Amino acid sequence: MAEIGSKQVCKAAIEIALTETRDTENDKKNENMAMGIKSVAIDFGSDFFTAVPKILERAVVAAKREGVINATHAEEGAVAGAAHEALQQIVDKCVGLNLGGKIGIARCGAHISVCVFFAIGLLNLNDIAIGMGHRVV
Repeated sequence: MAEIGSKQVCKAAIEIALTETRDTENDKKNENMAMGIKSVAIDFGSDFFTAVPKILERAVVAAKREGVINATHAEEGAVAGAAHEALQQIVDKCVGLNLGGKIGIARCGAHISVCVFFAIGLLNLNDIAIGMGHRVV
C-alpha cells in the first residue's frame, strides 16, 4: 500500500462530507478505515453568526468520540484549527445567512483534514460552498 499523505486525507474528508445518507457515510468510513484513514462526519445546520463556535466544538467532540483524535491539547487544537481554516474559506458567502450540510473529518498518521460542505442561503434559495482545512500533529 502506498504511503498516505495530506492529499489522500483531504480527499477522504471531502468524500465523507459529501455522503447523503448514514448508510453511505458508514460505507465511506469503513472504506477509509481499510486504507488506514480514520474518519467521521457530522450533520450541521444553523445561522452563520452562531455557527462558528458550534462547528469547532462539534468537530472536536466528534473526532474524539469516534477515535479520530486523542484527547490531547495538540490534537484537539489541530481539528479546531483545520475546521476554522475551512470556515474562513467560505465566510464571505455566509454572512447573514443560514447554512446546513455536513462536516467531514479524516486522519492518517500526522495528517488531519476537515471539510465543510454547506448549502448557504435563505429558504430554498441556496448557494453551495465547500471549505477545506489541514493540519499536521
